[in-house]
Amino acid sequence: MSLWARLLRNIGADGRAALVRLLDVAGSTPREAGAAMVVSTDGRISGSIGGGALEHMAIAQACRMMADGAVAGWQERLSLGPALGQCCGGSATVRIDVYSGADRDWIAPLAEVEQGAGWVAARPVQNGDRLIWQHADDSDARACRFGEKPTPVLVFGAGHVGRALMLALAPLPFAVTLVDSRADMLPAVAPVQATLRCEADPRAVLAEARRGTLAVVMTHSHALDLALVEAALRLDAIAFVGLIGSATKRARFTSQLRAAGLGEAGLERLVCPVGRAGFASKLPAAIAAGIAVALLEQRERT
Repeated sequence: MSLWARLLRNIGADGRAALVRLLDVAGSTPREAGAAMVVSTDGRISGSIGGGALEHMAIAQACRMMADGAVAGWQERLSLGPALGQCCGGSATVRIDVYSGADRDWIAPLAEVEQGAGWVAARPVQNGDRLIWQHADDSDARACRFGEKPTPVLVFGAGHVGRALMLALAPLPFAVTLVDSRADMLPAVAPVQATLRCEADPRAVLAEARRGTLAVVMTHSHALDLALVEAALRLDAIAFVGLIGSATKRARFTSQLRAAGLGEAGLERLVCPVGRAGFASKLPAAIAAGIAVALLEQRERT
């Protein structure tokens, strides 16, 4: 469940809920500026500002504020070592605001946007002694991002590894589309962040891809794999082209792609075998874990 939807749910259940956010950080800290979590009246949390003593302190402070009926927000700059005994060595400014049923009208639109996109940009507005938030364009200089803007990933092939990869990517900042030409191979259910597509010619999905899309090819057919890899490598919108298989498969595909007129720059973009090197296990979930790491590394680079 998204952060703002969780805030609404907790308000509905308990009458109050707290939003905790790291406004800024310096040095080594468990989480980055903007990390946020929702705290319920009994101390349950959704999200995280990094765990450890910092998070424990923030949860306790939020619970005290809710128990005391606090209206004003709370904000403090903390040096993690001297103040909390953490050895990170950095510092962070923590902000806590308590919200109630009176705030539902402005929280609900944020929850709706976040539910659809997986993230939402909002700008803070001072309301007395506390902050409330308004939906904003991501380009707004004052906008803060709640959640991470997901990177689109196209997974071609709904076999064991394809389905495992969809599940491995579900809790990560990716928007996954699982594509197969065989309707009966697509799972009956999928995570909310995933889309299932049955296409007679899966290359049609590539043509719709927006810039920065990552593609991983693992279909039941080497001929289809080759067609998809060639189409993906010819599209500037596709930032990563991964192919499941061996070094031998890569050599064979490279030879065929070169004969089809693909230049060396394009061939160098092909990542095969795709996944983190050193994984000996052939379990689908283990292979998917290695691919997920490779996609996270690619996301960090772009």
